[in-house]
Amino acid sequence: MIKTEHLSKHYDRLTAVDDVTFEVRPGEVLGFLGPNGAGKTTTMRMLAGFVTPSAGRASICGHDVEADALAAKACLGYLPEGAPAYGEMTVRGFLTFIADLRGLDGPRRARLDYVIGRLQLESVLEQTVDTLSKGFRRRVGLAQAIMHDPPVMVLDEPTDGLDPNQKHEVRTLINEMSRDKIIVISTHILEEVDAVCTRAIIIARASARRASPRCRAPAPPSCPP
Repeated sequence: MIKTEHLSKHYDRLTAVDDVTFEVRPGEVLGFLGPNGAGKTTTMRMLAGFVTPSAGRASICGHDVEADALAAKACLGYLPEGAPAYGEMTVRGFLTFIADLRGLDGPRRARLDYVIGRLQLESVLEQTVDTLSKGFRRRVGLAQAIMHDPPVMVLDEPTDGLDPNQKHEVRTLINEMSRDKIIVISTHILEEVDAVCTRAIIIARASARRASPRCRAPAPPSCPP
């Protein structure tokens, strides 16, 4: 599972995330809702091991994201905000690089072709990443996140920049993956939660002047309309 306990992040006097606790179990798709600036992305970065918590702890499949970082990251597929990549690389070169990093060889190498086809990237394989539209860059980011078929997915605004047809494709993919994965989706779009999530929690600022988000109680099992 994904588990956080009293997770907090402070930058000098600024509190970015304050005392967040939640769990996500296999088969769940959790919508992590909140307005811009509430602390969603910082929480996702702490889960992924890219930002060190100031207090509290988080674990992925039983592996502490600080004490056992490599094992935790091996279980995780992470789509960060903005889907950063090496802009000078071609899409094919970048995804091949990711496959190599993930140790995909032998029969497992077929996963690369599956991911390219599933995200409909064939037409842009020879383009460099920095020449792609925002929507295609997002799809390349999602491709690298699912490359190693991880049991846990953390997706920060997964359909940001996609057109309606592409959003439908990505949501269909998320629904398919949710059958045997744990998925957390950070978003501020209720439509997204309604389309793919089994439940939702809300993180919100307590004050406009002092950033002090709180993780509210889980919503009922069904998503809000």
